[in-house]
Amino acid sequence: MVDLGIIGAGIMGERLARAALEHATESVRLVGIWDPNPAAMARIGAALPAIPPLGSAEAVIAASDCVYVASPPSSHLEHGGRALAAGKALFCEKPLAVDVEVGGAFVAKAAGARAAVNFPFASSLAVARLREWMPAIGTPQNLEIELAFATWPRGWQSDAAGWLDGSAQGGFTREVGSHFLFLSRRLLGPLVLHDAQAEFPETGRSERAIRANFSAGKLKARLTGGVGITDTDDHNLWTLTGETGAIRLRDWSVAERLVDGTWQPDPDALPNVRMRPLVLKRQLAGVAAMTQGSPHELATLAEAFEVQGIVEAILVR
Repeated sequence: MVDLGIIGAGIMGERLARAALEHATESVRLVGIWDPNPAAMARIGAALPAIPPLGSAEAVIAASDCVYVASPPSSHLEHGGRALAAGKALFCEKPLAVDVEVGGAFVAKAAGARAAVNFPFASSLAVARLREWMPAIGTPQNLEIELAFATWPRGWQSDAAGWLDGSAQGGFTREVGSHFLFLSRRLLGPLVLHDAQAEFPETGRSERAIRANFSAGKLKARLTGGVGITDTDDHNLWTLTGETGAIRLRDWSVAERLVDGTWQPDPDALPNVRMRPLVLKRQLAGVAAMTQGSPHELATLAEAFEVQGIVEAILVR
């Protein structure tokens, strides 16, 4: 059993906390949460009264074996560095950082530390199914990633719109695109960006469209995304085409393969709202293993930094 503390009482902090309380009590014990926003602390206290409220980030670090940093991106490495300096394990929300130079220095300094980044595709049952199917499609020929949003931020993120829709820390490329770049890195190999373009039509606000050509391992890949091009909160596709077939991940959690010209879902597929708790349970088992020095499949700092570098290069204006 690992004592886990949380810095950041926003959406992601609450999601992981719920998963810990409802699905992962055999792996982690929540020992405290802190957020500098009193309203956020009041909200999390009302929603999850079983989590002890603490008075500072330092108090969370002191109480924990592992610290989950779920604050806005610009503060990730400040809190993460303090946790590692105190000898604690670190589970950091993505993106690792928004400043590539700072991120690189942190990763170099943290070499060998017990640290990982929260890319849930590392524990995804749908991704595991894609791995099983990959040999059947033959040598991969092409990868297409498509991201579509009705609005940005998405409706359920409105409370964090202040930073989520700012160009300095927010935008869908950092928040969503990074997940699919990580997936590409994990399944296909190192990422190299060839060319990219991002559209920022509103001063000070995040991007509204992107396109990027990159490589994952030896495979050519393309990433496109836009706001206002779907009626749902978000719709995404990660499609891998090989010599003898094609597979894809649809809407976060549905693995599908092309059979006789028709996309057929995995019979065990679940919509993301039902799949998410199962995946977070597996993530938290990985957090416990990482904290205890045991093998795990969580995203490494090096993987997260590679993804960060691609994301920030896409967003350069």
